[in-house]
Amino acid sequence: MKVVLSIDPIRFPLTGIGRYTYELARALQQTGLESLQFLRRNRLQQALPMPDDAHPMATTPSWKRWVQKSRIAVFLARRLNAGLQGLALRGLEDHLFHGPNFYLPPFPGRSVVTIHDLCVYLLPHTQPPERVRYMHAEIELSLKRAAALITPTESTRIEVSRFFSWPLERVHAVPEASSPEFKPRSDEELSTGLRPLGLVPGRYALFTGTIEPRKNLGVLLDAYSRLPADARARWPLVIAGFRGWESDDLHRRFERAQREGWLRYLGFVPDRSLPLLMAGARLFAYPSLYEGFGLPVLEAMASGVPVVCSNAASLPEVAGRAAAFHAPDDVDALSNLLRAGLEDDAWRSRAIAAGLERAASFSWDRCARETLAVYESVLNS
Repeated sequence: MKVVLSIDPIRFPLTGIGRYTYELARALQQTGLESLQFLRRNRLQQALPMPDDAHPMATTPSWKRWVQKSRIAVFLARRLNAGLQGLALRGLEDHLFHGPNFYLPPFPGRSVVTIHDLCVYLLPHTQPPERVRYMHAEIELSLKRAAALITPTESTRIEVSRFFSWPLERVHAVPEASSPEFKPRSDEELSTGLRPLGLVPGRYALFTGTIEPRKNLGVLLDAYSRLPADARARWPLVIAGFRGWESDDLHRRFERAQREGWLRYLGFVPDRSLPLLMAGARLFAYPSLYEGFGLPVLEAMASGVPVVCSNAASLPEVAGRAAAFHAPDDVDALSNLLRAGLEDDAWRSRAIAAGLERAASFSWDRCARETLAVYESVLNS
């Protein structure tokens, strides 16, 4: 079997889809494929790049922001890139092409695409309008070009099949996993690793993810502010994530809460520091409005950290019975769960044990093997 995998999502900042692409590529390298090549922009390469977590640009250049806001410029740039990728793939018709991030370039051979979620269709108000327009157009093209679709969960599989009227047998649920770096750590290791961040192991609650409307952070701030003052002082809320779209109001709230002494905003945390930050938390909170998978929840459980999260979309499927769930808009319920997660030692012990067991059932090796099974079904059809 010969495969070409797009690795365009592996870029700074490495978010969920970038992590999925990197870990899948790394696992596929261990499967003994006859040929595995990577397409980066419009060039084929044999080597997998390391995630660029030391990228010097913390913000997007102004010219690029202007281009991204121009409908015509985005359309022309995307069409040019797709055309160049199509040229790069000429002569590889005996390969299977996998687009891990919604998109497929023109390719005369067989193609598979990963559809992570339907957020741009079901919650378009939580995304930049230009991204929604672009993704609608590109996903429509991908559906025409794909022989099969991959989703990260069974709930997303059913959702995608129904929404696009695709035969369910051509949509395949292939679960993701947490990286091996997410694991319980010793107190000594945590103390040393967290010292540069000014944090003490077990003395903070944590959220990680891009700061954007879909993550529902306003509800988390409301719920945390209702905790008793002594609880907030003992376990401040730490937020780590790249500054995303429509987040100015949230950042103003972060600044106010930091002045009040119950919140720390760390910004984007590099990959090398994130596993320690996760393992050192007393509690992980994830009130997202919608997730196709929800990788941070799995990373927290694998790290031996209790989880409180919303019951939206695929999160109950991923967390199983290991997490405490709340409705995304229920501030009181979330506040009560946060307090229990911080103070109830009996519940914490059960949640930690259940979370470790749940996380162990996912692996990138399994993800690679099940992805290969999708490739085989396409090539044999």
